Amino acid sequence: MPKILELTIKKFHEALKEGSLSCRGLTETYLKRIKSYDSKLNSMVVLNPNAVTRAQELDEEYQRTGKLRALHGVPAIIKDNYDTHDLQTAAGSLAMKGSIPPDDAYQVRKLREAGAIVLGKSNMAEWAFSPYQTVSSIKGTTRNPYDLERVPAGSSGGTAAAVAANLGLIGLGTDTGNSIRGPSSHCCLVGIRSTMGLTSRDGIIPLYLRNDIGGPMCRTVEDAVKVLEVIAGYDPADPVTQHSKGKVPENYTQFLVNNGLNGTRIGVFRYYTDQPTTDHQVVKVFEKAIRDLEAAGAVIIDPFSVHDFEALTEDIWINTFRRDLETYLNSLVEPPYRTLNEIVDTGQYSEYIARRLQRILDIESPDSGDLYTEPRNIELRDAVVGAMNEAELDAFVYPTWSNPPQLIGDKDSPAGDNSQKIPPHTGVPGFTVPMGFTYGNLPAGLQLVGRLFSEPTLIKIAYSYEQTTMHRKPPVLT
Repeated sequence: MPKILELTIKKFHEALKEGSLSCRGLTETYLKRIKSYDSKLNSMVVLNPNAVTRAQELDEEYQRTGKLRALHGVPAIIKDNYDTHDLQTAAGSLAMKGSIPPDDAYQVRKLREAGAIVLGKSNMAEWAFSPYQTVSSIKGTTRNPYDLERVPAGSSGGTAAAVAANLGLIGLGTDTGNSIRGPSSHCCLVGIRSTMGLTSRDGIIPLYLRNDIGGPMCRTVEDAVKVLEVIAGYDPADPVTQHSKGKVPENYTQFLVNNGLNGTRIGVFRYYTDQPTTDHQVVKVFEKAIRDLEAAGAVIIDPFSVHDFEALTEDIWINTFRRDLETYLNSLVEPPYRTLNEIVDTGQYSEYIARRLQRILDIESPDSGDLYTEPRNIELRDAVVGAMNEAELDAFVYPTWSNPPQLIGDKDSPAGDNSQKIPPHTGVPGFTVPMGFTYGNLPAGLQLVGRLFSEPTLIKIAYSYEQTTMHRKPPVLT
């Protein structure tokens, strides 16, 4: 049997063709690993009781047709805010426990059509509120597989911990301000927050719909790109995806090239590393990442800055949670509740979100356009892209987090989340890739940012950097 640890889609499909591994065998292996390790990690909420049956069906399909779908037999970890027609979708809320949507979220449906197997649903920060920790009233606290005393960040920490620990082959998370990139950085993964409108948000329980994006969290750039390739494109159920028309290439895997950094102009955005709370070890691995980019052929522009950045990003968040959540609830055939008030009245929520829930109830949930129509978002995007144009950049970089993963329960030391300002409010894509470790075994991530629909460029950069450095290592624990 081929090596299961750090298995990739490509290696799995090669093993299927050789007959040394089956869809069923891989699915059963991951389920055994979950049974062995997840009592420590607490990353999974529910497992799919039909996963092995579906794997067997895909084995029989391959034996019958001799053809493999793009994600044939690939076991996937799905965050608990994605609709799944056969498993509960609760967004980490005890009040939503047992809620079964009538159909799959668009991205889940596309994964299944491509042959992926939904292995189960992962734990998340309740209602996706916290970028710092992954704690739900359903499952409790998810732990970082690299250090069980530390957080995997939030809110997609369950997906991150599970994929990092090799409890599944690929994962899906969601990112409103951080929650794909942060957990991926904390768990030595590749995370892709794609351009707003490249992927559909249909069937994802929203935090702030105007900022929400779902996407891949994987152990390699290649696997993340293969997932992106399946989920990208226009979906009539999500009007913002009309912006993707004519901008999705025939495939994204063509951009997985080893020399992708040759001649690429990359800016060093030092706004975050210049902060007094930035950890010196993060700065050390970041400086090494810059040298590695340059050694691989990139032209480094250091420093790169955006004029009036602080003023442009001040108070830019718009809290649309209540309106967006209630729109989602009323889209269900049999919603457990129809209003946020009803949910709060149950008392079924974690203590750490109680004040935030009350604040949301005390304000009007404003109407808001999307990132393509709101003047402040346009102004910020124009400033960022204008600065890139002036410096003739292909992309710019900064640490995904400026500090290592916090200890669970630590609310005093600097968190270091650097993901809240640029991609969430401009709509431009942000990738994170592993850039090394601090304090021996604590992962750190490098964030790459580009222009709208510049995924091909970021894929070239990310893949070339990954192949040059190979920082990804599995956690010793698992």
